[in-house]
Order: sequence, then structure tokens, then C-alpha cells
Amino acid sequence: MISPVPSPSHPPAVSTVSAWVERPVPSVLVPLLARHLGVSHILATLLLRLGLREPAAAEKFLDAKLADLDDPFAVTGIVEAVARLRQALEAQEDVLVFGDYDVDGVTSTSLLSAVLGELGGKVRYAVPRRLDEGYGLTRAALERVLAEGPADLVVAVDCGTNSLTETAWLKERGCDVIVIDHHVCPDAALRSSAILVNPHVNDGEDRAWSQLCAVGLVFKVVHGLLKSLRQDNHPGGQLDLKRHLDLVALGTIADMVPLRGENRILARAGLRRLGDPARAGLRALYEVCGMVPGSGLQPHDISFKLGPRINASGRLADAATPIRLLLSEDDDFCKEVSLQLNDYNSERQRIEKTIFEQAERMVEETMLHRAGLVLHHPDWHAGVVGIVASRLVQKYHRPAIVLGAENGHAKGSGRSLAGLDLVKILQPCAHLLSRWGGHPMAVGVSADPAMIGALQDAFSDSVALALGGDIVPREIDISVWLRPADLGERLLTELERLHPFGQGNSEPIFGLRGLTLRQDIMLFGKEQEHFRFSLPTEPGQKVSFVAWKMAHRSPPRDQPIDMAIRLAWNSYNGRRHPQATIVDWRNSL
Repeated sequence: MISPVPSPSHPPAVSTVSAWVERPVPSVLVPLLARHLGVSHILATLLLRLGLREPAAAEKFLDAKLADLDDPFAVTGIVEAVARLRQALEAQEDVLVFGDYDVDGVTSTSLLSAVLGELGGKVRYAVPRRLDEGYGLTRAALERVLAEGPADLVVAVDCGTNSLTETAWLKERGCDVIVIDHHVCPDAALRSSAILVNPHVNDGEDRAWSQLCAVGLVFKVVHGLLKSLRQDNHPGGQLDLKRHLDLVALGTIADMVPLRGENRILARAGLRRLGDPARAGLRALYEVCGMVPGSGLQPHDISFKLGPRINASGRLADAATPIRLLLSEDDDFCKEVSLQLNDYNSERQRIEKTIFEQAERMVEETMLHRAGLVLHHPDWHAGVVGIVASRLVQKYHRPAIVLGAENGHAKGSGRSLAGLDLVKILQPCAHLLSRWGGHPMAVGVSADPAMIGALQDAFSDSVALALGGDIVPREIDISVWLRPADLGERLLTELERLHPFGQGNSEPIFGLRGLTLRQDIMLFGKEQEHFRFSLPTEPGQKVSFVAWKMAHRSPPRDQPIDMAIRLAWNSYNGRRHPQATIVDWRNSL
């Protein structure tokens, strides 16, 4: 239902953020870069904001070809990993692929299992049962899995970097171990005896592949494996690895790693395959998400539709379920599993809503003064607290750790803001934690509940020290100021060259000055919480504007306002048109 909203007689001078800022770029470079690349000044400005001053670097960024991927054997550990995998294939050894239960872990496990299976390997996969066995390469999970059948080689994906005890236990039982992981090792001196493929531990942070998540690193390993087979004229070397790029894009975007360097190349190529998926499992999942294959796919479709459904199974039930979905070619089975994942996701949303409301009250009552948040309740579901942490970061604009309870420990996840490295922030708090690890934007932690009070103080102090102050001011970074006439198809076509947007390549926010609404805005949504309107941009042309969950602060009529917007295509019934999403508005200065 849509209803008109009368303009307020005394409109609030509203902005839910501290400031709108514009970080200038060297204006002299804008026309030079635009002319060299044959693009608009707007796109040239956006490229300069990404630090791409040299035309060659900007051109490489815009094109992002698979041919630009570095030699997989440049990654430390891949030579040894490929040799051990070849040995397992040639000797028909039993290989166990052991993954994590999030989207990165699920896609990593699916990718490696699929490729080894296509090469004729004896391979099976497993993931921990989150609520019973905890995170990663745990002894409990390994004992269960190995009791079901032996393994000569265990390949841990998206976990295992810090599992020294478990790796040693496997080796005592005659299992070799390969770890393909991107989590940081808190103490670099404690190195696993496994073959380790982990750039954060082995290599510098300045390589094009340094920020790959686990599924990206698995892609590098299997790329190296096929390259090795081709060099020996092995028929398996002709396997088409490109058709698995859908899994790489799915895991990369869901794991929120920086979409620069090789992450950008792989995600961009994979998104094209995800747009019209070949996998029966993905087609079935699209259907329950209300997505139409062939209509184009954006990172937000992964973040808000596909990813949560894949994650929900691991959070509440069995993370092996989505792996079976991604590897199956049985349409009926895939439809059944997709509906099951959808039900899990609905249940996850219900639990998450309850926990988030409780966490909000805690923050509002006792924690608004803290630079970083640590919240704990023994009744909170440990499988859902990571999502709650993300929502708290979004609402309160500060890092957050949210902990439930598991086997007598406080256990959960932390999320951060761009530019604040959670791993570094937690290092001064390590003495208060039983176990922890992760990467700059997300960590998993466990602690003695008796330590929570001390952890709250230490974490907030560490965040404040990293910031040089108490709390990060909330800002909107205006990428470029536009005229209404700029809001058209030409600009959107150019913006497509910057896709995919994500960490390290944020979707630009554009500014519009001095716009005046000459019509009532329209409320819509179940609770009338959103609003929309349209504005003329040039003769005969209009652009629709939409604001999500902002009906409580709608703009006035007949008064000049500034708007901060994102611009994207809105597709409906096979047609698309430009749509501006309002991030914020203010009275014109």
C-alpha cells in the first residue's frame, strides 16, 4: 500500500550523521585521466579516489581480466600443496576436505571437493557441527569424522592456521595435513607443521593475492594443480576451472574481504557466471530468494539473499547441507534443500531479532560511552551473534564483539569498521581470551565468562588507542557532487566498470545540492517505513528516489535540500531504469 505524506510545517534540520565530507582529489589529474581513458570526469574522479593515478593502473582496474592473475606458484606453500595433492590422486589415497561452516568455508569445501572428484580422487568432505564441536579443526569434529572412515590426507580450508594441537594429533595417526586459510596467526612463532597456504602468515601484505579469502586461495591451489598436470600432459589438466568461478565469487563477496587485486578479478568473473547459474543448487536457491536467473546479480544479492541462507544451516543445524546443495545435479533434491535453507534462515532471523533488541538495550543503558562494545548473555545463540555484531557496528559505528554461551564458555564473534584491524586491536586483550583468531574485519573469540568485565574495559581501551580518541565520528564521504542531469543511463553504464563494489571498493555516494520537491512523497512498505518520489533531471526525463526505513524523517516540500545518494539500476519485469537510493538529506546550506 502506498499513501501520500503531507510535508511537515517545521521540518527537522536532519542528519543522522556527524558530517558530510568530501576528500579532494588533485583536480589537475581529473581531465588528464578522463582523456587518457576516454571516460567522464565523474568516473575519472572516482578512480582517483581509489588511489589509481596512473592510467595503466586505472585501465587494469577497470578491465580486471583473468589473464592478470599471478602465477599460483608465487604463493608460498602451493608448490608443496600441489605435489601432495598429486601424490594423493595418483596413489588413490583417501582425502578428507575439512571446512568451516560459513559461506567462505562452504564454497571452499565445495570447490576443492568438486575438482578433486573430477580428477578421479577419493575425496569426501566434512564440517564441524557448530553447537557440539565448535569452530574449525577441532578434536571433537575430527574424531567423529575419522571414526566414519580413514584419511591419508586432511585438507583444512578456511580454518586450521592456529590448530597446532589438532594438526599434531592428525600426524600421530598417519594423516598428512594441508591448511589453506586466510586467518591471521596471533603468534607468528607458533607455526603449524602442516603444509600451510596462508599469505597472512607466509607472505607480505602487498601482493595482488595477499587479501584472498579461503575460497580464493583454494582456487589458486587448484589452478596450480591443473597447471602442473598440463605440464605433464595429464588429461586432467584440461579441466575447465572457469566454471567454478561462481563459487569463488560467492565466498569472496560473502566474506567481506577487500575487492581489490585478485579478489576483484575473481569476484568480477564469478559474478558473470552467477548471473545465470549453471548449478542446479543455485537455481533452486534463486527461486526461494525470489531472484530471476539471467537478470543480473550484484554483491548485495549475495550479502542479503544467498549468503544468509547458506550461512543459516551452519548456524542452526548442519553446514554440510549447503555443500550437498552446491554439488548436486538433482533438481528435486536441490528444491527440497533450498526450501529447508529458507526455513532455517527464517528461524535465524527470528532469533537474531530477539538478541539484537536485547543487545540494543544493553548498549543504550550502559555502553554508549565505550569506543568498542563487548556484550555477553548466556542465553544468546552462539551461531547468530556474529550477525548481531554486524548490526551493532552499523548502528553504533564502532567495533563490536557479541558472545553467547557454549560448553561453559562465552563464545561468539566480533566485527569491525573499515580501517580498524580487529586482530591488532585484540592482541592487547589476548590474556583475557581462551581462544581467538580471524582477520581484520571479523574474528571469532571465546573467553571465561568471569573475564567479560575485564574484556569490556580492555577492548574499549584498545579501540580508543587505535583511534587516537574515544569514538569514531560517523561521516558520509561524498565521492562526487553531481547535477540532476548527470543521473542517467550514461553514468550508470560507466559505474558498471567499477563493479563489484564492496570492501576496498565502496559503492560511491554522490551529492546533490539545492533540490526542491514540488510533490508529496509516498510512503510504502508493510509498516509504511519507506518513502519514494521522483524528480525531473532533464526535459522529458525523471529519476525515481527511494529511502529505506527513513519515513520518520521525510524531507519538506518547496524548500531546498541536499541529498546524499547511491545510484543503481532498478530492474523489474525485464526492464531497468536508474534509481537513486537516499543515504541522507539535509537542509541546503
